[in-house]
Formats: sequence, C-alpha cells, structure tokens
Amino acid sequence: MRNFAYQRAGDVHQAFTLHGDDHRADFIAGGTNLIDMVKLDIMRPERLVDVNQLPLTELEALDDGRLKIGALVTNTDLAYDESVTTRYPVLSEALLAGASTQLRNVATTAGNVMQRTRCPYFRNPARPCNKREPGSGCSALDGISRNHAVLGGSDQCIAVHPSDMCVAMTALGATVSVEGADGKREIAFEDYHLLPGDTPEREHDLHDGELITHVTLDAPIAGARSHYLKLRDRASYEFALASCAAVVALDGDTIREARVAFGGVGTKPWRSHEAEAELNGQPATQATFERAAEAALAGAKAQHDNAFKIPLAKQAIVRALTTVTTN
Repeated sequence: MRNFAYQRAGDVHQAFTLHGDDHRADFIAGGTNLIDMVKLDIMRPERLVDVNQLPLTELEALDDGRLKIGALVTNTDLAYDESVTTRYPVLSEALLAGASTQLRNVATTAGNVMQRTRCPYFRNPARPCNKREPGSGCSALDGISRNHAVLGGSDQCIAVHPSDMCVAMTALGATVSVEGADGKREIAFEDYHLLPGDTPEREHDLHDGELITHVTLDAPIAGARSHYLKLRDRASYEFALASCAAVVALDGDTIREARVAFGGVGTKPWRSHEAEAELNGQPATQATFERAAEAALAGAKAQHDNAFKIPLAKQAIVRALTTVTTN
C-alpha cells in the first residue's frame, strides 16, 4: 500500500478547505470501500482528510414530512431507526440486505452513496479498465460479464453499481446536500450518479473538494407500502444479481402511484419511469405487473454471460409488486 498524508477535520469548512480541489485527496469516514481500493492499488490518494469528527450523525424529521440524514449516520443506525422502519421500510430492508453486521456498523450514509463498483476488472490493475484508466479499454466487454449491467452501459463501460441502499433511496426520492469552497448546493438523488457514456471515470455529480453533508428523503407517499427484494447467488453477504425496490399506493384495487427502482442490473441505481407509467392508474394485477416488467427491461442490452439478468429482473419486479399489493 502506498504512503499517504493524513489530516483530521474539526468542522465542515475545515474539511473541504483541507481537501481543496486536489483530485489526489480523498475524504475518509468508515473507509470500508476506500481502504479496500487503496490496498488493491486502485485508488492512490496522496492525502486523506478524516471527517469522522464532523457533526453529521443526526437524523432529523423536517416539518414538511421529509427525513434529513446526516452523512455520517451509520448503515446500522439508519436501518434500525424507528422513523425509517415505520415510514421508509424499503430503505431498512435494503440496508439490512446490503452487507454484514460488522460493515454496517462502520459504513456511513455518504460512503454508501459514494460506493464504487465491484467489477473485477476495475479492481485488477493488471487489466484494462476505462473507469480506472480512461482510454485503456473495457475488459468486461470481451471478458466474463456475468455480474455486469444490462441497463445504462456504453461501449466504454458496463460495470454495475453495487449499492442496495441507493436503490431504495432512488425509489423513495431524495436530495443530496453537498458543500464546498463555492458554497452549498443540492442534487436530486436520481441525478447524482452518472451514466458511463464516454466518461466512465466520472461516476457522480460531485466536484473536487465537495463534501456530502446530508441526504434528505422525500416525504413518504400517503398510504404507500414498500418492499425491497434482492436476488443473489447466496443469502449471506452477497451483491445483487437483480434487485427491486417497489413503493406502491393503492386506491382500492387500482394503483394510485408507484415507484420502481432496480439494483444489480444498471450502471447506476436505476429508477424505471417506464415501469411506473405502466403501473399508475392500472389495476394491481399480475398482468399489469408483467407489462411493467417488460417496459422496464425493454432497453436492456445483454453481453454473452449476463443475458439471464433480463428475465431475472423481470421476475424481481413482478414479485416485489405482488408483495406490496397483497393484503
């Protein structure tokens, strides 16, 4: 592991001041993903700015019904918070499906939002990877692609986004608050993560030196039920092959409003507006769910090893919707 300088920030202003606009610096909190990358020689920070002392560990219910989550709230605290389990159960389910207890105890909300892909080619410096080294090529396109994305890929990158928490937040609707030398700004959660396109090295809409301070969930949809379904090779501590976060509000047997997001199949947490259009105003039936599943995957593009993800994702959406609409 390469040497790096270490500094500890006492407040938010000091944190982004110490970081500056230096792309060779990184913030560190739980470190569950960053330290892995450093050990693998994938990320090579010359300076780490420790933000663990910042006052960003609170959850606050806002007057407009939203929930403000501090960047340093751990995944464990978030998953078991009463306001989350009662008002946003899909988020609790996603977090508890996402990692081991030991990791959840130290992993933070902002760290999860910043989580990087588990693509084996990205994590192997001996193999070409456009995300790690732009212009070097994408080994997955001609290599083993079983765990890669079928939605949102490009001829530069098909690496899947690994987070479970982010899938639930995408379905719920949220805002990412960031702060840096140029001031504060807010980013819609759905727009925060970027598609690879021709710039797969750009994974998020965060400028050098900016620090995530909060994630604020939208107010819950009145009368909605939700569910997070994760399909994986094994039940214990495994990344999704396909997952679905479904949020549905019914008027009788008719779907008043639906939110659907996928994990394990997209290059970013994937909200399916196509599926939602097929669901809203329609009867909550198997046929409706199957039409929504077809619409959600209509634009999917498989490689030679991951075509099975398309029917698997369709099954995930039908099962998740069946769960949330069955009394």
